[in-house]
Amino acid sequence: MKKAGGAEKKRVRRSSGAIQNGGRDSNSDTPPRKQAIQKDVFQLFAEKVRDHKDLVSRWAVLQETRVEYFRGKDFVRFLRNHPELKDILESDRNLEAEDIADVLLRKNLLVRCDRVVKTLRPGKKKLSTWPAHLEIFPDQVFSENDAFFAWTFVKRRPLWQTLLSFFWPVVTLAICLFPVYPHRCKLLILYSCLGVLLLFLSLLVLRGAIFGALYIILGKRVWFFPNILAEEATLRELFRFWPKKDEEERPKWTTRVFYAAVGVLVILLLRHHAPDEAARARYQKRVSNIIDDVLEWSPRLALSGMMENLQPVANATEASNATEEGVTPPDGMGAETITEQHEAKVSENLENSDENLDNSEENLDNSGEQKHDI
Repeated sequence: MKKAGGAEKKRVRRSSGAIQNGGRDSNSDTPPRKQAIQKDVFQLFAEKVRDHKDLVSRWAVLQETRVEYFRGKDFVRFLRNHPELKDILESDRNLEAEDIADVLLRKNLLVRCDRVVKTLRPGKKKLSTWPAHLEIFPDQVFSENDAFFAWTFVKRRPLWQTLLSFFWPVVTLAICLFPVYPHRCKLLILYSCLGVLLLFLSLLVLRGAIFGALYIILGKRVWFFPNILAEEATLRELFRFWPKKDEEERPKWTTRVFYAAVGVLVILLLRHHAPDEAARARYQKRVSNIIDDVLEWSPRLALSGMMENLQPVANATEASNATEEGVTPPDGMGAETITEQHEAKVSENLENSDENLDNSEENLDNSGEQKHDI
């Protein structure tokens, strides 16, 4: 009876525990760890805004770190044109742009910055629209008036960048194996690289010529592809075609005349000291020989040349070892080299003896002439 009563008590306890577990709310269906891992809506909003193409942004240096930043007025205009992005904020979707930016600042998703150079440079009418160097602003409050805001979180890497990071070692290995490529592949790579290099140099020369002509004639500074030589620029900014707006003062006519005279003088000097046809032919031949050596090199030729150089050395060493030990070398292993060396020494001795006889005869003739003269 006691055992039966104890079993009934255990069943009652289990049933009561099941009822308590079943009485939980629907939110307890998800494990607590997954609830903790769930991202903040403002984090998702910041990532979505940063990846959007319509928000104008630039890159700058903030405390020796490259950061992506935007202007306050551009952020307000962006949210005004794209109100659907506020739906990510759920209950906070009715907040204004200023309030959203303040929340992002409090959550350390943004940091307000200020330009390092606050004075006008000589010859400029106003400060740069997008400064290249920033510093942290002491008052971390949103503002539209000449305020800059930098993203503090790491941007998600797209898939193509991840794949490219895996392909870089393969590309490096392929570059190192260039000498063993077939001849046609070498020619294809060579002409492709020369074409890209020629295109880049031609672009720089044409760009400089257009700038010089417009500067001297119209007094305007126009640089097409303005970021082509920039050290810190994204791929989209690097190949930007249209020039930036000229914010500097127009140069004086005396300065333009001076630079025109300098340009003409440089052109005349280059034309006077240009190499002639013979020098160009020599240089072309030298360069073509170097390129031919690189293109015609192959592992088979290299190994065959090495084997040909090693064979006489090996034969000579084997023959010398055999003679020192008093053992005659077998046929084909060093006998031929020993006989050839002996014949060479004999021929050298005969030539030396002939030369000595000729010298003695000349001395006798000279002494006979001297006696006759006496």
